[in-house]
Formats: sequence, structure tokens, C-alpha cells
Amino acid sequence: MSLRIRCTVITAMLALTSIQVSAQYDPYFSHYYDMQTSFNPAAAGKEDRLNVYAVYAMSLAGFENAPQVVSFAGDMPFRTKKVIHGVGAKFMNDKIGLFNHQHITAQYAMRLRALKGNLSIGINAGMITEKFKGSEVELGEEGDPVFPKSDVDGNSVDLGVGIYYSRKNWYVGISAQHLNYPTVKLGEMYEFKIDGTYYAMGGVDFQLRNPALKILTSAIVRTDLTSYRADITGRLQYSFDGKMLYAGIGVSPTNSVTVLIGGKFQGFLVGYSFEAFTNGISIRNGSHEMHIGYQMDVDLGKKGKNRHQTTRTL
Repeated sequence: MSLRIRCTVITAMLALTSIQVSAQYDPYFSHYYDMQTSFNPAAAGKEDRLNVYAVYAMSLAGFENAPQVVSFAGDMPFRTKKVIHGVGAKFMNDKIGLFNHQHITAQYAMRLRALKGNLSIGINAGMITEKFKGSEVELGEEGDPVFPKSDVDGNSVDLGVGIYYSRKNWYVGISAQHLNYPTVKLGEMYEFKIDGTYYAMGGVDFQLRNPALKILTSAIVRTDLTSYRADITGRLQYSFDGKMLYAGIGVSPTNSVTVLIGGKFQGFLVGYSFEAFTNGISIRNGSHEMHIGYQMDVDLGKKGKNRHQTTRTL
């Protein structure tokens, strides 16, 4: 018997509301532009710097058992002779009602010069662990076999691939996650099937006449071939004395509007976003997200000095 993806438990918990629930497995992040390795392994080591981040997100604030996600990730490049490689790792804990999804993933990418830009090809492999608290199910039907009556868990291998290309002030990438369509066995009677998710993302940066000001634009589309979500984001960035501040807005047609603010100080990135849904949910039940990161230059010079210093610009 199959327990189908993320929407099952949310539907059960919030059946009396008018919420439109996405059936896609992966959680959405407003700071996707700073978290590209979360969905594309080819972004690992895409720039000559160490990059680490932590994210906490709460969706549908104010609802009992609201979805909460915590994610930690890091990536960096290294050189072997004439080839630049990227490595990364990611941990994510996604709690949705009685479900708990955990991912541990390792990433590898190879970066090559192509068409006056950089082309990276990447893969990721890891483990998905699924847990369901069947002991807390309250459906009012003692004999209902749809949900387990005790706590169950299981795990499965998870695979993904990606391609990433950047040149001057623009970049684009495509990737596929859960490429092996993993099935997680939950106890002896149940299984959790995960569909593949496919991503396309790109961005362009515009330098304004004032050298301290930039407009950073990005867009992402993802689909599991059943439903999709698209997001367009624009940020105005102000740089001064080695520091940076930004404010922006994101729009997901038919879903939400997001406000973003943040900055960078001595290599540390801090960002906050609030997502207000446009499908009838009250603004007080929107989604909050906090992003904290750190970036440091890595010298990939052929002489192997590996000198490190804090980056001064994004």
C-alpha cells in the first residue's frame, strides 16, 4: 500500500481548510538563489570560494503541525592539474505533521571552460530516511488500514544529476533530483514512493550607473511531471565598504508573493523572507524563512599556495 508523497499528511491535518497543497516532495526555499546546491549538484564549487549555509523555514505559520524545514550545506572547489572539481554535502530535516523526511547527500562536480564561460557537470548520491508517527494518528476509525497504527521508518538510496553554465553576469542550470524514483519501505505493510523532480534555474545581474548598485534577477521552475511551481525574484543590492545590503521581491504565479531582505558583513550572509499566499490563506498564516551563510575565497592557483581570504562581493 502506498503513502503518496508530501500532501498526504497535510491533507489529513488540514482537510477543513481551503489550502491548495502541492504534491511535490522537495520543500521550496525563497533563498533558492543562494542555495543552488540544494537542487543542482553541478553548482558545487561553481565559484572559487568556500560556501556554507544554514536555513530554517516554517510554512503555514499559525497552523498546528505546520511544516518546518532545517537544512545545512557546504561546498568548495579544488584543483587537480588543469581540472577544477567541486565537492559538497547537504543535510535536511523536513517535518510535516506526522511525517519526518531526512536527507544526507554528497555532491561532486567537474568544472570546465566552455564557450568563454564555465560549464559544470555534477552528480549527487545520498540516503533518504522517512519516518511516520503512526502512534499519533487520530482518524476516528479503529479499523482504517490506510495509516500505520505504530511508528514506522525506512530509508532508500537517492540519486541526482545536474548541469550548470555561467558566463560573466548570467548563469543557467538544469537538474534532476530523485532520479531513481526511490521507494522507502515503512514497516512490513507500507511504502513511501518519491517521484523525480526536475529543475531549471537561471539569473542575470545588472550593474547600474551607480557602481554601488546592482539589480539581481533570478527565476526557477520545478516539476514532478504532475504539478509545477515557478518563481521570479528581483533584488536591489547596495555594496559599501566591503559590506552589502539587499531588498527584493519574489512572485510565484497563482501561489504567493515574497518579500526578502538581507545583507553580507565580513563574509557572513544573513537573509530573511516572508511569503504571503495569494490563494485565500490569511497573511498571518504565511511562511517565514531565515538564511545564514558564510563565504571565503579559495585560491586555486597552480602554485598550490591555497591562500584564503574573506570575499568582499557576492
